[in-house]
Amino acid sequence: MPTLTAIAPGTFCWLELAAHDPAAARRFYTEMFGWTAFDTRFGPGENDIYTIYRLDGQDVGASYAMQAEHPVPGAPSSWMSYVAVEKVDDAAARVRDLGGTVLGGPLDVMDVGRMAMVRDPGGATLALWEARKHAGIGVRGEPGSLGWNELATPDTAQAQAFYRGLFGWEPQTTQMGDQEYTVFSGPSGMVGGMYALRPEMAGMPPCWLPYFVVSDTDAAAEKARSLGATIHMEPDDIPTIGRFALLQDPQGAMFYIIRFEMPGSSS
Repeated sequence: MPTLTAIAPGTFCWLELAAHDPAAARRFYTEMFGWTAFDTRFGPGENDIYTIYRLDGQDVGASYAMQAEHPVPGAPSSWMSYVAVEKVDDAAARVRDLGGTVLGGPLDVMDVGRMAMVRDPGGATLALWEARKHAGIGVRGEPGSLGWNELATPDTAQAQAFYRGLFGWEPQTTQMGDQEYTVFSGPSGMVGGMYALRPEMAGMPPCWLPYFVVSDTDAAAEKARSLGATIHMEPDDIPTIGRFALLQDPQGAMFYIIRFEMPGSSS
């Protein structure tokens, strides 16, 4: 399994789950993806525990108890995608200049990095990460690890302008079936995708969702169902890309699973 030794600025670098029941989330994801879990404490409270998940010794993400001061009151559990930046304070200032909102920070996370949580003009949240001791995920594109990040938004033109200004991403839009799909690319290559929310998706909020790589999409979807997850989109093929499904864990967090058709398709 190749190990990531550096993560370029403008690249998704970390995943973090805010869970209403962190113990239940830990059980679900360790069974789902074969992750091992390691708890660290960041405060004196009973729920001040940060769980880091690893795959064959490499970090793949984390979870923690959703706090009462969460920026979206009453929100379900959810995955947060982090993007690496050179200077988080500068990036947060650009967020404001581009019409976005800084929801929290910038602030230091002990000695491991500096972060800010932001919301784009369309309403999707993500986090900015300036690495110090912790760069982020240690593996990508392997079964059980991050393979892709995707934005669902009500205004793709607005999002293109925002992310080009924030990260320097260049969009390329193509037709995929009955809708347009945009791939964002940075200096290191493709970094994520985007599509417009359609009327039949009423109720789905603007969001960045992760794709986790699996070796068999159908089997993984059935496993998720047996663990209490809901299948929102049954396994389906994306021509030349792979086979995917959209899932919701027992606490409401949405994520995709995907088996890529060709090795390296996720990079």
